[in-house]
Amino acid sequence: MTFDDVKGMQIAYEEALAGYNEGGIPIGACLIHEDGRIIGRGHNMRVQKGSMTLHAEISCFENAGRLPASITSKCTLYSTLSPCTMCTGSALLFKIPRIVIGENKTFIGGEDWLAKNNVELINLNDQRCKDIMTKFIKEKPELWNEDIGE
Repeated sequence: MTFDDVKGMQIAYEEALAGYNEGGIPIGACLIHEDGRIIGRGHNMRVQKGSMTLHAEISCFENAGRLPASITSKCTLYSTLSPCTMCTGSALLFKIPRIVIGENKTFIGGEDWLAKNNVELINLNDQRCKDIMTKFIKEKPELWNEDIGE
């Protein structure tokens, strides 16, 4: 784990907390270039925007704006939760070589797919990430179950 990993996960967690405080699903993401620049950040906005697809990673990519693979291929994606297949596919499409997740106890996404495509995956097993998801699922199981939790 590097300093950028600590910084990246902190930003992703802040995004997850913002989503939770907005009444949404508490998953956050951040994209950081190898030179330390924050390229984008976002959180799950499915509830807030009435969207089927606005997961944290997709929100982060959207907020990063239009970028060529020459930029994204030098970035690390931070997500508080293991990315689902949609978000995994997006990371592969954008040639992101490294993904750092907060946890995969709550949900295991496309981790095998990432491994098959030689993407470095690091699980920080961050207790904050586990706690906020556990709390959310207990409080709003219907929201969790309408998407990837089901």
